[in-house]
Parts: sequence; structure tokens; C-alpha cells
Amino acid sequence: MKSDKIVPGLILVLLGTVFLLDNYHVINFHWGNIWHLWPIFLIMAGVNLVFANNKAPWATALKIGVVILGFGLLVFGHFENRWFSPFNNRWSFNDQGWHNDMNDDSDDDDDNDSDSTGIVKVEGSSTYTEPFVATATSAKLFVSGGGTLYTLKDTTSQLFEATTKERYNRYIYTHRMEGNVPVVELRMKDKKGHIDWDSDNGNSATIKLNTRPEWDINVKAGATELDFDLSPFKVKNIDINGGAASFHVKLGQPLAETNVNVSTGVSEVEIKVPANAACRITTATGLSSNEFNGFDKKDDNSFESQGYAAAKNKIIIHVKGGLSDVKVIKY
Repeated sequence: MKSDKIVPGLILVLLGTVFLLDNYHVINFHWGNIWHLWPIFLIMAGVNLVFANNKAPWATALKIGVVILGFGLLVFGHFENRWFSPFNNRWSFNDQGWHNDMNDDSDDDDDNDSDSTGIVKVEGSSTYTEPFVATATSAKLFVSGGGTLYTLKDTTSQLFEATTKERYNRYIYTHRMEGNVPVVELRMKDKKGHIDWDSDNGNSATIKLNTRPEWDINVKAGATELDFDLSPFKVKNIDINGGAASFHVKLGQPLAETNVNVSTGVSEVEIKVPANAACRITTATGLSSNEFNGFDKKDDNSFESQGYAAAKNKIIIHVKGGLSDVKVIKY
């Protein structure tokens, strides 16, 4: 095996092992560690690049050692808990001296249900709707906030519907007009405190859209699970930005040009496209693992379906990420 393949392969093996052991409850992986310790992956990538051309055994051992040490911190650390994290303590000085802002019980919003630790908990569910106007030929959807399961599969006669389950955070819904284009936004209002990474007990948002407009969709999320079936909709653009996340997107038939831009950190990315759709994929994914079965490789970073150049309607996918498992699948 070439030494320059050892580190990416080892990282993927260790990630897969952690996910597998956690799924079968052999270990209790603290998912918040990824949020707080994500720079570890930058260090791994940097060491690998610095010593990329050094074939000495000590250089290979150093690269492997950095990976093992990094994963040791991720698996066995408790940095997701703010009481143990050196990154979460914020101090300030006032007339009464130095104090830790993270222990401040004051609450600067309208919530009335804060506890003694200053963590504001908002539990329950909410429903948001926006009526459809027949003149709306295009529309925009903005979704932001991490620690959430986002699902979009069903259609609605309204322009937009969302049903949310709120555990430790709160969703904020806004709408506005950009000329004749309606813009709807669903965002998570961040709170100090714990995020429940178990989607069955944490935050979730189920979204429905109208099929008549052409949609521009923008998602900005941290540690998030995204499950979007967009096959019933006319999608002009979809931009997805996330950290340690799982993104599953299914596209329908393209418009004249349907653009998909995905930018991730340490994520699982799966994009499904119709088997008869013309599709081009470009990548800038660092240490990522890519799987593009059924696409012709044009160069190191681009792939195309057969007949792409002559097609009138096209899907253009650009994936950028540090350490991700990226798949584009025909269905």
C-alpha cells in the first residue's frame, strides 16, 4: 500500500468503527465532541500533507500516531459537556469581580422556563404555514441551525408548511418578499446548553413545499441529519453547508440547469439523481471517499453521465469537503 493512502484509509476505518460500535451500544460516543474538537481533523490533514512526500518509517508512524491520538480524544473525551470543556468557559469582569458567563442564570429572551444552570429549555411542537400565491413562479427556502433532524418529502397546497419538535432549542420562522419572489426561513435559535444528538428525543423539523414554483433552497447547519426527497419539486438551486452531518438528497428531473452545491466537514453525503438525467459532478473533497458509479471520469475532479454535453436539461453537482463519504447514485 502506498504510504500516502494510509492516513485517509485509517481515518475512514476508524470513523466506520466508531459509528458501528456506537450503533450497537458497545461504546457510548459523545457526539458533541465532534462539534468542539473538529480542528483535530485539520491537524490530521495538515500533518499528512506536510509529510506527504516523506517515505521514512518515522514519518508514517507520526501520521498514524496523530490519527490514533485524535480519535482517542474524540472517543474517550467528554468535551461536549460544558462543565468539562476548556473551550466553553467564558469569563468577564464587572464591579463584583471575575465571573463565569456560562454560569450566569440571566436570560435575555422572552422564555420563562430557565433552570438553575442558565440552560433555557423549550419543549413542545409548533406548526408554521405560508399561503401560496398563484403569481409565485419561483420561491426561496432558507433553513439554518444544527442539532436537528430535517425532513422534506411531502407536498402541500400551501407555499410552505413545517412541523417542528423542540427540545432544548427553539425554531424561528420568518417570511418576506424579494420583489415578486417569496422567501421563507426556518432557523434554530441557539441556546447555551446541551444538544440531544438522539433525533428521537431531540429537535426535528418536517417540511412540506408547493410543487408549482421553482425553488432555491439553502441549508446551513452544523451537526445535522438531513433527509430531503426533492423529486416532486422543481429545484433550480440547492446549497448545503454543514459540519459533522448526514445529508441524503433525492433529486427529480432537472430544469434547464439544476445546481447542487454541497460543502461539508466530516459528513456522509448521498445524492440520488434520475438514471436518465444528464449529470456532471465536480469535487474538491480533500481526504474524502467518493463513489460515483455509472459516471465517466473526465479528470481527477470531474465526472459526467453519458450524453451530458448534448442534453438540454442538466444537473450540476459540486461537492467540497474535508473528510467526507460522498456518493452520487442513479435511481
